Amino acid sequence: MRVFISGASSGLGEAFARYYDARGAQLGLFARSGDKLHALSASLSKPAACYVGDVRCTADLHKAAADFLQDGPVDIVIASAGISVGILNGMVEDADVFREIIETNVLGLGATFEPFIPGMQSRGSGTLVGISSVAGVRGLPGSSAYSASKAAVTVFMESLRIDLYGTGVKVVTIAPGFIDTPMTRQNPYPMPFLMQPDAFAQRAGQAITRGRRYTVIPWQMGLVARLMRFVPSALYDRVMSRSGRKPRRQ
Repeated sequence: MRVFISGASSGLGEAFARYYDARGAQLGLFARSGDKLHALSASLSKPAACYVGDVRCTADLHKAAADFLQDGPVDIVIASAGISVGILNGMVEDADVFREIIETNVLGLGATFEPFIPGMQSRGSGTLVGISSVAGVRGLPGSSAYSASKAAVTVFMESLRIDLYGTGVKVVTIAPGFIDTPMTRQNPYPMPFLMQPDAFAQRAGQAITRGRRYTVIPWQMGLVARLMRFVPSALYDRVMSRSGRKPRRQ
């Protein structure tokens, strides 16, 4: 099994790398931090192919994909690179952060899949995995860019699944709740059902193997997400306006 993972240097990407390494996969790891990537590779059961780049740069992804594909077809591509930072739309200095979040979480996800899709289609197999979030179900305070990006990911993955229907290529969306990673440790509010990354990767890996179209992890947050959809907007606005906000970048 050959697996390519973006955002692999920490957080969910690192957890996926360790999960698939334990199952004997040959890994291609892509991230901006070369030092962290190589340290992760050195800690695995066998060295991974490490690629330093930014998912916002399609040339970086094409170069990495072309190199990894030289050794054979890729079975699973996991687009886990992501940024979660609070913004306030009235702050002019947050405009660039907004753009960075959308470019990384949405455009970067699509660009991660693009070089691998033709090969998967031609052989009629393979799995594309996109990391969405429960934060994309409804808007969260201070998280307008992040919530918007994850809502876009969910709908993008659904459209991609329809486009590839009947080709043999599986499209899997994983929507995490709160996972204990560097991204969530800055949150100044309670995080119900907080899950460790290795436990998350275990459950996500099972969903990927089964080809589940959409999975919320942990399952308790799936129930919360369903309930959130039915809360009247007036009540939702009033309650969430009093909640803690995602910190802005300092």
